[in-house]
Amino acid sequence: MHLLSGADYLTVFETDQLHALALLLLNAHELGWSIGIVFFSLHVFVLGYLVYKSGYLPRILGVLLILASVAYLIDGLAILLLPNYAETPIYFVIPIAAAEMLFPLWLLIKGVNVEEWEKRALESA
Repeated sequence: MHLLSGADYLTVFETDQLHALALLLLNAHELGWSIGIVFFSLHVFVLGYLVYKSGYLPRILGVLLILASVAYLIDGLAILLLPNYAETPIYFVIPIAAAEMLFPLWLLIKGVNVEEWEKRALESA
């Protein structure tokens, strides 16, 4: 947004050029964010797999996280590869929202399965 600040060094540009540059940088930010979401989807997939396999948390949370990772991946790649992709469909938003709300709420309210945690700690000792 510095391009639109009206600083003295920007007087060499026409108003239309400044607006075009500002829009270009905003669009570049959106594309950079989408690239980050693609890598974030890999993190969410691994997290979902670990939650599913651990036994410390309900497996449904792991499944929701894996579904969210697939939705993140498809949405991020669609933004990057499809020029007319405008808005994330609701069927991608639902698993993402469910996983991102239920996982931290479960950890805050219920926590991990302490009995399973202690059982595995004794087995590994």
